[in-house]
Amino acid sequence: MKKWYRLLVKLWNSIRFFLSINWYKTLLLNFKKLPFNQAIKLPFFIYGRARFTSILGDFIIDAPIERGMIGFGQAYEINKASLGISEFNVNGTLIFKGHVQLGKDFFIFASKHAVCEFGHMSSMGWRSKIICTSSIRFGEFARFGPECQVIDTNFHNMKNTMTHEVFEKSKPIEVGSYNFISNRVSVLKGCTTPKYCTIASNSVCSRDYTAFGNNILIGGVPAQLIKENITRDWSGEKAGLESLLMIFKK
Repeated sequence: MKKWYRLLVKLWNSIRFFLSINWYKTLLLNFKKLPFNQAIKLPFFIYGRARFTSILGDFIIDAPIERGMIGFGQAYEINKASLGISEFNVNGTLIFKGHVQLGKDFFIFASKHAVCEFGHMSSMGWRSKIICTSSIRFGEFARFGPECQVIDTNFHNMKNTMTHEVFEKSKPIEVGSYNFISNRVSVLKGCTTPKYCTIASNSVCSRDYTAFGNNILIGGVPAQLIKENITRDWSGEKAGLESLLMIFKK
């Protein structure tokens, strides 16, 4: 009896997973933006509703191709409900260096000539926003909590009213590998974080923090150094993260 119960549960979970995928948008994105020999493996999975405002840009996978390795709208967090407001507005280039997850109700914008690169096992949580007009790079295992935003531009020109100096509107962003970013964090133009950096909730990060070295906790508005010699237990969690987030195992 237990054997049949386990089989029924496994079957139900498989059906539920199948139904969670937006197959029309998944097939459209894969076969429109990838070479056929890559598209046939379906590396992109789109979960739930997603609007294609624009997908004229390039979607490049610089890693061994696996089915479902890049999840858009993936429900990998505690909350499972979705508003169905995910949106692509991509006229630039997105580069994926391995398995990547964007959580439910994401927004991603990349203007023409902009490049946004995602390291292996990088992620953005529920209702996160990426706006790339120049360059944004996420290192491997750069993992963001829900409602974060990464924006490399002011959108408008700003100037000094005394000297009339016009400030740069956009600057590259680089988020280091093995970064643990909590919820509602804003990463703005010119921000660079070191490896093994932890960022506290509701922080605003807008400068280069690499001078503090690795294994640091930063936070605040604007973010400042809070503590040294601290990091998420990546070695203890790495296998669990890969098991949870890699949809199809070899």
